[in-house]
Amino acid sequence: MKKFILSLLAIALISLAYSQEVKLEELSEVVVEAVNYKYLNTTDNKVAAVPVKMLERKAAAYDVTTKDYYQDNYDYYSVSFVIPDGKLVAVYDPDGKILRTIEKFKDIQLPDAVSKALLDRFPNWEIVSDVYRVRYEDRKGAIKNYKIKLQNGDKTMKVMMSEEGEFL
Repeated sequence: MKKFILSLLAIALISLAYSQEVKLEELSEVVVEAVNYKYLNTTDNKVAAVPVKMLERKAAAYDVTTKDYYQDNYDYYSVSFVIPDGKLVAVYDPDGKILRTIEKFKDIQLPDAVSKALLDRFPNWEIVSDVYRVRYEDRKGAIKNYKIKLQNGDKTMKVMMSEEGEFL
């Protein structure tokens, strides 16, 4: 009798497992599109400081079309991104593409090429402060430079440099 009840229980469990219907649904096509890839490729700098990369990626990932203030009839949208180390102002078109940016970061780590060029040309000078600026335009690309304040005793001087370490 025990075997009969156990076999009946096993048959009941097996039949429950096979009684479920599996519905096959075809999903609609999904298109993944990177709208601001050109901005990221142009401003990408392998030696840029972490705050710079973080803010630039945040601006590139920002989707202006999902915000409450979005309307199709505006030509552009200005959005500011601010952190303690710097500020980025981006202008988006109605499709969410970045048209231009102005970026300014204070006292960030300088790239090796800039530090080496400063040390070669001004060996006894100390860096007091620096400002990293980026101007991006969709048609022209990005212009990146450093404005550096140097001090040697009671003398101070300001120099402008490109990201490659060239004096401007």
